[in-house]
Amino acid sequence: MLGKSGTGKELVSRAIHLHGPWKEKPFITIDCGALAPALIDSEHFGHVRGAFTGADHARQGLLASAQGGTVLLDEVAELPVELQSKLLRALQEHQVRAIGGNEWTRLEARIIAATNQDLDPAIVEGSFREDPYYRPNVLSTNVPPLRERKSDIPLLAYHFIDRHRGEGRMTAISADAMQHLIRYNWPGNVRELENYIHRAMVIEVGPVIMEADLPSWVLSAAEDSRVGKGVPRLAETERRSIMAALQATGGDRVRAAQMPGIGKTTIYRKIKEFGLEDFLPFRKAS
Repeated sequence: MLGKSGTGKELVSRAIHLHGPWKEKPFITIDCGALAPALIDSEHFGHVRGAFTGADHARQGLLASAQGGTVLLDEVAELPVELQSKLLRALQEHQVRAIGGNEWTRLEARIIAATNQDLDPAIVEGSFREDPYYRPNVLSTNVPPLRERKSDIPLLAYHFIDRHRGEGRMTAISADAMQHLIRYNWPGNVRELENYIHRAMVIEVGPVIMEADLPSWVLSAAEDSRVGKGVPRLAETERRSIMAALQATGGDRVRAAQMPGIGKTTIYRKIKEFGLEDFLPFRKAS
């Protein structure tokens, strides 16, 4: 999985896990770029007691602990070359062995490898082996930057509100404020959006983020993006607001009607007017 830093590769990987048959099993992230070289081998494969100085007890590796689940190898390009071949063998033979041990453990897990680097130049330079790149590469995908998938912003914003619920009073985003968030290009991608939502909740701007609560850099960037493009028609703004509310509530029209800028007396009429009755993934209200 290739994507720039902060584009949400871990979120995509977790979604793959949660929508698969192994969703009840562990989801384990291994940050290959954050581990000291001396600890990477033990972290991945584990070790037995006495395997090396300081190994006063046995430890199961992260690969073995994910049995039946999913392992995300984040920033896999940072793995040392000598460990790449060992990882390849584990993936090909579906078994791992702890450092200093004699017994092999069956490896039954989905492996997702993610990186923010194009590995082709790394292969040419010799910093990444060719065989671990091509042999296990059954399916590859690219996670585009957030500015290229604006429709994800309302879903992600309310996901992060739910994730950080309890750290503040904020529970919703007004329709006008959401439009500014959608127009902003988010150069830091999904991570920047989460940091903003988290910060807004911590400083307690109120139960609802209003247009006046948005930072100047979001407002000014949004205004700049409209220059030469015209202001969106009112009907389109209403449609986007209703879609964002329905996305945030999982299609619950009653709850969506309670959100700022919508109005409970108009939402059913507007849903029909904009043809949103069967808009997936919304469920019809009972």
